[in-house]
Amino acid sequence: MEKVVPQINSTGLVVSALMMIKQWLLLTAGIIGGKGQGNGSHQLYWPTDVLLDNETDSLIICDWGNDRIVRWSRRSGTTQDEILINNIDCWGLAMDEQRYLYVTDRGKHEVRRHQLGEKNGTLVAGGNGKGDGLSQLNVPAYLFVDRDHSVYVSDWNNHRVMKWVEGAKEGIVVAGGQGKGNALTQLSDPNGIFVDTLGTLYVADQGNHRVMRWTQGAKQGTVIVGGNGEGKRANQFNYPVGLSFNRQGNLYVADSNNNRVQRFSIE
Repeated sequence: MEKVVPQINSTGLVVSALMMIKQWLLLTAGIIGGKGQGNGSHQLYWPTDVLLDNETDSLIICDWGNDRIVRWSRRSGTTQDEILINNIDCWGLAMDEQRYLYVTDRGKHEVRRHQLGEKNGTLVAGGNGKGDGLSQLNVPAYLFVDRDHSVYVSDWNNHRVMKWVEGAKEGIVVAGGQGKGNALTQLSDPNGIFVDTLGTLYVADQGNHRVMRWTQGAKQGTVIVGGNGEGKRANQFNYPVGLSFNRQGNLYVADSNNNRVQRFSIE
């Protein structure tokens, strides 16, 4: 399948907020990549997401350009990666407290859960072909797994966010799903997502240059930052792609085409 590259910045790197920060720190420290793009054991090509596995002190990276998921040890003396999953059109990653790895596959329009070291995994969302039905996805991007193992997926080409309860055959639309647009009931190419302990969903609404918040069961969201058109002012974004919160409740947003990460205090 030919890869469809979304509109992004000229560096060839689309990342979540944490990925942008970690990529900056790790590459400048010479820990991962930094050897030019490629498919060698010491190279990455268009990495799109990363997570930290504390138990093995390693980084698990979605190496989208090479159709693989790799693990890089952070321990000194390690110079190459280990391929965990190959031949996958991966984009987003998540890990639950039992260390199961969740992966979006854009080409197969599905999300699978893997035990580390397992190649095939178990289908947990989508997998019924490309479409807009409740059992389908259309280019899944990023994901979030909550404490109940429910999987939230930003369903990019359906302009919605879906929630799949563990074991469910169909998902639930929890944001968007009203077509592409900028109304408070709509999303445009949603990317990074985060769900807090109250079930409140935060979405990087990329095409609308804003971050939205959807409380549990809400029929429409609220704009918490951005939404002031495409731009580079402090209250604007230019294709935000990822977001994350720190322990103090500050919101970090990867502002892709402005080549920056912004921090906001959210009430």
